[in-house]
Amino acid sequence: MITKNKSSLLPIISCLIAATLWGVFWYPLRVLEGMGVPGLWATLIIYLSAFIPMWPLFWKQRNGLRSQRWLFVLIGIFAGWTNLAFILAILEGHVVRVLLLFYLAPIWTLVLGFIFLQERLSNMAWCSLFLSFIGAFVILWPSDSGSFLPFSRVDLLAVSAGFAFAVHNVLVRKIGDIPIILKMGSAWIGVIALTMLCLATLPVPLPEFSGSSLALAIFIGCIGMSLMTYTAQYGVTHLPVHRSASIMLFEVFVGAVSAALLTEEVLTARELMGGLLIMFAAWLTTRDLMKNRST
Repeated sequence: MITKNKSSLLPIISCLIAATLWGVFWYPLRVLEGMGVPGLWATLIIYLSAFIPMWPLFWKQRNGLRSQRWLFVLIGIFAGWTNLAFILAILEGHVVRVLLLFYLAPIWTLVLGFIFLQERLSNMAWCSLFLSFIGAFVILWPSDSGSFLPFSRVDLLAVSAGFAFAVHNVLVRKIGDIPIILKMGSAWIGVIALTMLCLATLPVPLPEFSGSSLALAIFIGCIGMSLMTYTAQYGVTHLPVHRSASIMLFEVFVGAVSAALLTEEVLTARELMGGLLIMFAAWLTTRDLMKNRST
């Protein structure tokens, strides 16, 4: 029993580290934007800086891609959209609001399992779904009109990033115990490819690179992104999806505290109410899954 607890401690710590880093990731991105580097360009530099040093090791282990190449392609696509949409949303929107909508992800996991895996939902799961969507409804309802639609661009980015994150986590678990370097590389290739596609098709202003902004972006990529991705992948790989998802909710707390300390953003009563409903629903989901696993 002691050995088991020790063996599960490192993945838990990894998830906490990843959640903490992702919870404050918005700040250096906004710093870069203030230095004249738009979000898409910052994303490209950060992920290239992370991927290029890892390329030799990724290429050396490339044979591991052949057996399940389509799963790796899907990981790249969904990881790419997760990261790109999250970064754009966090740059344009209210930090805590974006994080709360992003963390509908545990609920999307339930929905995906129900639709594609024919997994039966318990009464508690249905209750969680209901509470989470009520919470999202409360957050998204416009304050200046009586109409629910349309959503803002930031809201759509945040929700879609959470959905893609749920699919990505399921794929990472499904692909099994293979070198994390292949999972990380596939995810980063997906981000780089989607970012370059957006830069080629959207009217994005050119960056105003300086020595300090370029150094900051490279540092975030080589050190920050590498550590954030590795700890998240390690935790998701070695823990059940429901447990890693519940631990990663710590990101919302870190994001709320960092936003309160570093910005003048204020969480409205409605956003607080909707956020509490989403967080409670996510907790009920993980609690129900853990209970089912133990029976």
